[in-house]
Amino acid sequence: MSTGGRRGRAGQAEQTRALILATAERLFAEHGVHAVSNRQIGEAAGQANNAAVAYHFGTKTDLVRAIIRRHAVPTERIRRRLLAVHSGSRDLRDWVTCVVRPITDHLIDLGHPSWYARFSAQLMTEPALLEVAAEEFQNASGFLAVIDGLQRCVPDLPEEVRQERTHMAHTLLVHFCAQRERDAAPAWEATAAGLIDAIVGLFTAPVT
Repeated sequence: MSTGGRRGRAGQAEQTRALILATAERLFAEHGVHAVSNRQIGEAAGQANNAAVAYHFGTKTDLVRAIIRRHAVPTERIRRRLLAVHSGSRDLRDWVTCVVRPITDHLIDLGHPSWYARFSAQLMTEPALLEVAAEEFQNASGFLAVIDGLQRCVPDLPEEVRQERTHMAHTLLVHFCAQRERDAAPAWEATAAGLIDAIVGLFTAPVT
C-alpha cells in the first residue's frame, strides 16, 4: 500500500474514533454509562460493524477513560495558564479560581451544545468510574499544584472537615455545571463567578 493510502486509512480511522467518542459522551451524559451499550454507541455513530467500539477502544471502561483524556488535556492547559498567574498566592479566591475556571473556560471553548459537564456528573454516581477519573488526574502536575495551593489557604480546618468540604466543593462544581449545561444558552462567565463565591464561602464557613 502506498504512503498516501496508509495516511488516508489512518485519517479515516481517527475520524471514526473521534465520532465514536463524541457519540459515546453524548449518550453517557443523557442516559448514564451503564445504561448504554457499545452496540448502541456504534449504531448512533453510524457504524455498520457492531464491534466498532471494541475495535477502536476496547472495553467500555477504556472508552470512558478516552473521553476523560479528551477533556483532561485542554483543561490542564487552562489550569497551567492560571497557575502562571496565581502561583505563590495566599488568597483562597485565587486558588478556587484555579479550580473552577479550567472547567467553565473549557465548556466555553466547547460551544453549545456540549455534554462534558453532564458526562462528568454521571461519573460521580459510579464509584468505579470515579476511580478511573481519579487515576487519570493523579499525575496531572497542574491539577495537583492547584489542590496543594488551595489546601495551604485553609490550614485552620481540621483534616476531616477539610476533606469533607473538598468533596462538597467538587460535587457542587460538577453538578452545577451539569445543570447549567442543559440551558439553551449557558452563561458560563456568570456561572464561574457564582461558583467561585460559593466555594470560597464553603471553605471559610465556621466549623460547628
